[in-house]
Amino acid sequence: MAGLASPLMLEKIDKLFACGVGEYVDLPQIVVVGDESCGKSSVLEGLIKKPLPRDSGLCTRFATQIVFRRAAQSGIFVSIMPEQNAPQEHISSLRAWAKSVPSLDSQAFVDIMREVHEVMGLSGGVDDTGARKPTFSNDVLRLEICGPDQEHLSVIDIPGIFKSTTEGLTTKADIQLVRNMVKSYMDNPRSVILAVIPANVDVATQEILELAGEADPQQDRTLGVLTKPDLVDKGAEPKVIELLEGRARSMKLGWHMIRNPGQLDLANTDLDRDSMEADFFRSQKPWDTIDKDKVGIDALKGEARDKGTLDSCQKKLNDLGPERSGLTEQRTYLTQLATRFQRLVAFALKANHGADSLFDSEPELRVSPAVMARMKTFSDDMWTYGHMYSFLGKDQEEQGSAVLDAAEQKEYSVRKQEDLEELPNIQCLDMTLSYPKAGGIKRWLRDVFESNRGFELGTFNASILATVMKKQSSKWEDISTGFVSDVVVLVHKFVHTALTSICADGEICRALLNTLFDNLVQRYQKALDSAKFLVEVENGDTPMTLNHYFNDNLQKSRHGKAIAGLEKKAIDVDDHPNGVRKMVPVETAIASHNMSNDDHVILEIHDILQSYYKVSLKTFVDNVCKQAVIHFLLSPDRGPLALFSPNFVAELSPEQLEEIAGEAPAMKRLRGELKKEMARLTEAMKILVRA
Repeated sequence: MAGLASPLMLEKIDKLFACGVGEYVDLPQIVVVGDESCGKSSVLEGLIKKPLPRDSGLCTRFATQIVFRRAAQSGIFVSIMPEQNAPQEHISSLRAWAKSVPSLDSQAFVDIMREVHEVMGLSGGVDDTGARKPTFSNDVLRLEICGPDQEHLSVIDIPGIFKSTTEGLTTKADIQLVRNMVKSYMDNPRSVILAVIPANVDVATQEILELAGEADPQQDRTLGVLTKPDLVDKGAEPKVIELLEGRARSMKLGWHMIRNPGQLDLANTDLDRDSMEADFFRSQKPWDTIDKDKVGIDALKGEARDKGTLDSCQKKLNDLGPERSGLTEQRTYLTQLATRFQRLVAFALKANHGADSLFDSEPELRVSPAVMARMKTFSDDMWTYGHMYSFLGKDQEEQGSAVLDAAEQKEYSVRKQEDLEELPNIQCLDMTLSYPKAGGIKRWLRDVFESNRGFELGTFNASILATVMKKQSSKWEDISTGFVSDVVVLVHKFVHTALTSICADGEICRALLNTLFDNLVQRYQKALDSAKFLVEVENGDTPMTLNHYFNDNLQKSRHGKAIAGLEKKAIDVDDHPNGVRKMVPVETAIASHNMSNDDHVILEIHDILQSYYKVSLKTFVDNVCKQAVIHFLLSPDRGPLALFSPNFVAELSPEQLEEIAGEAPAMKRLRGELKKEMARLTEAMKILVRA
């Protein structure tokens, strides 16, 4: 205590106030306010790491100031600061009461509170003269906790505001007394206000927020604290999360959530409050998805204490980004962002993930490996499921006809990525397609042949090949558009993640995405249109290819079927000069090729279709990957990844620049206040260093 009153310390404090920094560096005074039963005393208990009385008769009836001071000697000192306008006798009796205690466990706190109630003349009932004792008091209980390991901190617990009286205990005058007490502490410009509200109530009905708005209209020193997340009704969680994320009832310093022990938890004498809370926010959905800086008592304590510190002030200025008061500053700022974005694009397309640490923290920036994996899946899907009917084997028999019914019942999805809500009209629907029919291709080809038969002699109508190719490849459009839609999702996730990662200002990021959106959608649509165009080309009226593999495949198919047919008729010849050989008698070979003209034509159609399908499928898969994906989606020169660039920024109109990067009046005001605060805090630091 002597150190705090030393001339050197007092001189430093005087100099700090002289330079105007007292507004910022006064001993932090955290005021915990809220309605009755909102959980504010539990918040206080979590902040000070000390157990508070749970006796309903010892509920908060007066302000309690708990001061932590760093000092060489440890000690706990208890005193009462009387109300200034109280009778002199009352003031004298309260000032005469003071004590020091060796520790402050739960029982010691209970004993102190009971004694203080008596000294202040509270607890209801009547006094010796028959007058009713007051329920609340403007006197202040002060507990000063000193020690070498203590932090400089002051926390004030005040009665909760209430609107209804309790017969024999509270009156309308008590309601006004408590309200005035709460307002007086909130109005103090050196108070950091913790407005405590249960998460399971409608914040619009909470009077404490109105009082906080009156006391701190600029919201420079008000933190919203949500309690009792475990009591939120099922289905109401999204509204609470909107509060925490600043999308509803926005507050400058934001909202925080803590989970206090419930009655069942308190019955456990071995309870570790902080561990219980950490486990809740780590394992309970949807609370486990919230930013860890916004949950838990330790994070709340840091938020409250950081108000008014030099590092905190500098961080807030940095988070605002460069000053953007004019068009030149706005264009320069966006150009810097665009340059940074294009560097990420270049690294991502080359899979040079070691060039920037963002690739480690943001997996969705690794777009090249993700697209390559999806290309491989697309190719496999096309070869496995792309045809309507399975082709015949070398023995000219149906493939898997025994399991035809089971195969026809199977389905698979053309989409592997979940839809993005912001792109509802771009992505194709998540269709399910049947597996290729394991049998029936000859029957189908015969039906097509007979229904399109002309007067050809020993051959077939040339239009039949186009007809059967369209049918056999009828799944290509769904599979390819599903593939391109998935790549659109991957690319859009990259754009969104990259912009949010390099742009600290959420408002600028949203405005930028809104400005880019229409152009992004146009480029995504071009990729999908390209895939559909390639399908249309492949399904043209006249199948055509100059690829020599078509003839190779056709000859191999014919030879393979011929050999397979002859092998069934072959006999072993033991006396051949070169050992045992298989031989087929000429008359048997001729008989094996004895089939009707129609059967011969059907097999010829099948072989030509199979050979052309293989060649066409290879070309189609490559073209979709190269044109629809690489050219239209991943091109560093013309795709969506090339959109946000320095050239794009250079073409923005003054109105667009202001809309995207202009500072709102509130932002300009905040920047000015932070600059003023920084100047004073810097001067204060110089005083402390010189002293």
